[in-house]
Amino acid sequence: MALSVDNALKTISELIVNPKFEIIPIEESINRICAQDINAKLALPRFNNSAMDGYGFRFEDINKELNIIDTVFAGDNKDITLKEATCIKIMTGAVVPDDVNVIAPKENCTVLDNGNILINDKTLKEYSHIRFVGEDVNIDDKVLSKGDEINFADITLLSSQGISYISVYKKPKVVVFASGEELKLHYEKIEDHQIYNSNTPTFLTRCKEFNCDVTFIGQARDSIESLQELIKNSLDADLIVTSGGVSVGDADFTNEAFLSLDFKQIFRGIEIKPGKPTIFGKIENTFILNLPGNPLASALIFEVFGKVLLQKLLGSNSIFHGTINAKLGTDLKNKKGRITIIPGLFDGEYFFPEDKRLPGMVSTLSRSNCMIALNEDVSSLKKDATVKLLPINWKFFRKDYKDFITYE
Repeated sequence: MALSVDNALKTISELIVNPKFEIIPIEESINRICAQDINAKLALPRFNNSAMDGYGFRFEDINKELNIIDTVFAGDNKDITLKEATCIKIMTGAVVPDDVNVIAPKENCTVLDNGNILINDKTLKEYSHIRFVGEDVNIDDKVLSKGDEINFADITLLSSQGISYISVYKKPKVVVFASGEELKLHYEKIEDHQIYNSNTPTFLTRCKEFNCDVTFIGQARDSIESLQELIKNSLDADLIVTSGGVSVGDADFTNEAFLSLDFKQIFRGIEIKPGKPTIFGKIENTFILNLPGNPLASALIFEVFGKVLLQKLLGSNSIFHGTINAKLGTDLKNKKGRITIIPGLFDGEYFFPEDKRLPGMVSTLSRSNCMIALNEDVSSLKKDATVKLLPINWKFFRKDYKDFITYE
């Protein structure tokens, strides 16, 4: 029996996976998933320092003529004591002496002929332009959590803590193979009655975009024995992705080949269109995602369910779809009955559904950057209606589940 969309996603989100980890230099950790909790060992700033090039003095002396007794540069370590009506010249990032409790930017000061200065800006407050220990990061603040995806800003923070190496989860191994002798790979010559296989390159590149270790192991002939050989050769992978052979047909051997190898079905079919005939299961420790053969249907199902599965296998703590609210750019009609995935283009304000979106089409997603999921009872939406966008061309996941279905 086919699962609802919610139950299919819940099933995937509750899978027990135990990704292994490795230790790599922080510069190589971009877009990887952190495998450890990291807390700050150093406060930032580490010492009170100047936010400006200017003059540091005691606040009670703001109306006095000030004598410059020293200059402090960034990196200096000086022991300076201020007396009444004295100040220091100080540079951005330099340590602020204990006696200094305000800094005046140099452009707000007048240098007198005798070398002393006057503070022109009387609106300065005590502690103006001083950056204090820990105001950016305090000791024991969370730097990264297990399951976080590491970005360039995280590497900035890690380096500021003197961290050179980090534990990350190993990339999941994904195997993709093609089935169906009527399909030819893009580097093969085709006859008039044949078509190129666009699904396999789609899955290969999509999994690579998600930072998986992806392998293509070839194309099976239309026989159970040929499929069994490819499957057996792939059982060292975390995931096998293939398409076709999941509907009813005399020459659809894929599902039969999986069943002959002790395939444990997790679910068969999803109450969604396009892409209802989707099968998900497991052989030993390898998950199997068998998608529909129609190019658009298989790609959209992968976007809704396959990406969540990859996030899970990657070890991410953000596996649920994030959405962006947008306005519908045109009236939209829909056939009720099942949740419907509609790809389209988001221009920053409006979502425009793609007109050509039959399950067997190939070009649709090349013109789309996101999609919406219409609830099963939605028959029409008017222009300017609010819809929930699910990104295609960029990642947007969250740690907790949020309903991504668009309703009337």
